[in-house]
Amino acid sequence: MLIAHLSDPHLRDRGHLYQGLVDSNAMFEAALRHVDDLDPQPDIVLISGDVVDYGTAAEYAHAAAMLGKVRRPLLIIPGNHDERDTFRACLPHHAPRTASGPLHFAVGDLGAVRILGLDVTVPGAHHGDMDEAACDWLEARLAEEPERPTIVMMHQPPIRSGIPYIDAYRCLHGDRLEQIVLRYPAIERVLCGHVHRFMQRRFGGTVLMTAPSTTTAIALRLGADAEPASFMEPPAMLLHHWHPGSGLLTHLVPIGSFPGPLPFF
Repeated sequence: MLIAHLSDPHLRDRGHLYQGLVDSNAMFEAALRHVDDLDPQPDIVLISGDVVDYGTAAEYAHAAAMLGKVRRPLLIIPGNHDERDTFRACLPHHAPRTASGPLHFAVGDLGAVRILGLDVTVPGAHHGDMDEAACDWLEARLAEEPERPTIVMMHQPPIRSGIPYIDAYRCLHGDRLEQIVLRYPAIERVLCGHVHRFMQRRFGGTVLMTAPSTTTAIALRLGADAEPASFMEPPAMLLHHWHPGSGLLTHLVPIGSFPGPLPFF
């Protein structure tokens, strides 16, 4: 089973640039073309939040037009730049949605690996929160098929990255999530976005990963007094490959065209 994982496209309405500088729409279109060219094709495409930048209906209308071209099943969790009600109204077909409240979902009919989307966003804020309601929902879903290979996807990572200006907006109460994950060893990954960088760490007996953004990369500045900044680093995505007996293997895949193939390896 192949799972393509994109994150943080920060789409704008037509004719507008991300932060007034970067054509995030064109970069996301390039990412979708890259996914479309994969051979074999992925079974599922995941997007781990911040689909749009300001949460407006115009942005979501443009996002819906682009996402409508994706040929594979598409599962999306919102991020801190998304707006729940507009998200729910404009992107109703990409995952099962509740009528109100957090946009959690559980999808188990698209392959061997079950995908649990965990909406930890806090409306009006940039941090996430693993509150008691989110804990109860996740525990109940995991208990339904405790031995099934499972991915938990969320936006804000529940750990510190070491980048001080992004850690202020992490998912709070990550220890609650870690204790739940510890009880379910069939969880193959906890997948996040938000930090616009790839990183990984052991978490609750499994592996937690963040996918890079399809647009800018947040600067890797680890000093306590570091100034916030971003770079136009090469965009990338993750490709998760699950196989019975060996579990989930993850590739970091640059997005773009590069010289090759060359006659050596």
